[in-house]
Amino acid sequence: MKPLLCSALLLLTFSLNAQAPSAVSIPREPHHHLVLENDYVRVFRVSVPAHESTLLHQHDVPYLYVSLGPADVINAIQGKPEAHLVMADGQLGYSPGHFAHIARNESNIPFNNVTIELLHAQGEAHNECGNVIPGQGAAICDPPFVSDWADTQFETSEATLDLIWLFANGKHTESASKLAFLVVGLGGPQVKISAKGKSPKVLREGEVEWFDPGTTVQFSHIGTEVAKFLKLTFKDSTLRSRP
Repeated sequence: MKPLLCSALLLLTFSLNAQAPSAVSIPREPHHHLVLENDYVRVFRVSVPAHESTLLHQHDVPYLYVSLGPADVINAIQGKPEAHLVMADGQLGYSPGHFAHIARNESNIPFNNVTIELLHAQGEAHNECGNVIPGQGAAICDPPFVSDWADTQFETSEATLDLIWLFANGKHTESASKLAFLVVGLGGPQVKISAKGKSPKVLREGEVEWFDPGTTVQFSHIGTEVAKFLKLTFKDSTLRSRP
């Protein structure tokens, strides 16, 4: 009986393992498109057409994401009940990672976002002005109508995420920033980037730009509408940053 029981248990274990789907790494998931990678971040543009799903993919590190346009998706985390997520254009989110999931787009419009993997351990994370971690609560921060304004949305031990507002013909200048930072374009008026020693360029929705410590750069736009973009600053980047 004993050998027979052992054989049955081995057969059951093998059967269960064969049935459990294996997760792919994010770079191998075809809806995730790598746009930037360095010592601090790995940034992906994610696009899932209407009524399509991602493959089961593994998130091994903490990450931030921002929705480009409204989204209505099913988040199917391996080993957990499915969750229905409805997101507004520009909505932010944070996850500590260490799970595998499928994003299933059951709506009639594409699901688009920017996913920013944070490659250093982040420590404690908390909301500031933005409801980035659901259920945690956030401060009420109303920007004054000046040329520019920065609201800190979210912070960890290693990084700070700001939402930069540019009002009518507004300008925001970073003068020889001591820390490295990443910017992400949002919807609305396009933002012009004028960095010292580089040709001017336009930051469009979903595009990202990396700036090393010591960079002097001005962000501006022409018009009466409010332009916005995200700025993610890395607190420990003074000594270790590289292009």
